Amino acid sequence: MLGFLRAVARFLDEKIGWNRIGVAISILIIAVALHVLYGMVHDLDFGDVTKALKATPIWHVVLASIFVAAGYFTLTFYDLFALRTIGRADVPYRVAALAGFTSYSVGHNVGASVFTGGAVRYRVYSAWGLDAIDVAKVCFIAGLTFWLGNATVLGLGIAYVPDSVAPIIPLPIWLNRGLALATLVVLATYVAWVWTRPRIVGREGWQVTLPGGPLTLMQIVIGIIDLGCCALAMWILMPTTPHIGFVELAVIFVSATLLGFASHSPGGLGVFDAAMLAGLLHLEFDRAQVLAGVLLFRVLYYLVPFALALLILGGRELWVNFRGRSHESGPS
Repeated sequence: MLGFLRAVARFLDEKIGWNRIGVAISILIIAVALHVLYGMVHDLDFGDVTKALKATPIWHVVLASIFVAAGYFTLTFYDLFALRTIGRADVPYRVAALAGFTSYSVGHNVGASVFTGGAVRYRVYSAWGLDAIDVAKVCFIAGLTFWLGNATVLGLGIAYVPDSVAPIIPLPIWLNRGLALATLVVLATYVAWVWTRPRIVGREGWQVTLPGGPLTLMQIVIGIIDLGCCALAMWILMPTTPHIGFVELAVIFVSATLLGFASHSPGGLGVFDAAMLAGLLHLEFDRAQVLAGVLLFRVLYYLVPFALALLILGGRELWVNFRGRSHESGPS
């Protein structure tokens, strides 16, 4: 069986190419999501959405903004943790925070975050002597933290409320719970694997020593806090009736986020929104109120940080150019 799978993988790689397959999958996800989204909102009176936006208590928006800010603050530790993992303890937190915040803000909105976020990180870290391989290692460790956190939240959440993702991923409840428990077993196996002795991945000029057991647990905690803050922001912006538990909302939110990430659509546009609506409307939420909450979250989590990141990066470039010209015009 393993030999057959390898033969299929080799055939796909040689005859089609994994890049083309990835693009095709992204296009398929976006197309399906837009079709679903249209079916859910095409007959919606957007005047009702405007009313729902105006009716949202301002303190809900303020509290959601605080949790979004806390989520982005946690994101900065993805980079700090990665820098310490690859042995660059000389890079201070302020630089890690700058690279982490701007790379994720730009990557979230532009799409293809692996490349766009990596380019932003390289621009920031190259001033501290990191080369392209070092930045790739930072991206790898930060990405590992992201996936460990997501897998843990989904594993625990779906095991607790297995029917929460049924509207998004229509599988039997027993299968959802089984997959969640299998995910938790894989996570526990990975933690045990890195706990026993140092594990190195990569070869030749690109090698990374994976964080050990205790540090891997720290990665998971960082990821959970990040996702928890963002899910709390979304939970606060949701209608108060009917009631939805935080864990159920968190599972729907993380699932929608991952689908948006997989689509490579800028900001998960269309995909994230369709998944959120699909996951919530079966609970008899008012469509206009749900859409208003999703739109507010988009503003707080995507647009505002993106604008701030562009201002910060633009200001940094102006400062770097100004300092460069000052040195050139100074006494020799």
